[in-house]
Amino acid sequence: MQVLYCVLRTFGERLKCLVNSIVYGDMLAQVQLRLSREMLEEIDRWVSEGKFKSRSDAIKTIISFYEERERTREFFKMLVKRSEEVRKHPESLIPFEEL
Repeated sequence: MQVLYCVLRTFGERLKCLVNSIVYGDMLAQVQLRLSREMLEEIDRWVSEGKFKSRSDAIKTIISFYEERERTREFFKMLVKRSEEVRKHPESLIPFEEL
């Protein structure tokens, strides 16, 4: 029975891989993720409330929010650096009228 289960499981995994490669091509990769039970329950709650279509959708959205936050941080760092440069060299400012 265990051997049959392994054969069917392997077939199922290969079929899923084939379907994903047909549907998504090489655009997406599948990863294994370990989450705490509490975190998984929270994601499942969000899905059941209709906030996300699936666990995968929730996790991809969370990663997108993180990426956006990091881009915002980099932009802020650039603004701080530019502000420091302008304080040291105010003559480098261009008046709005000249833009």
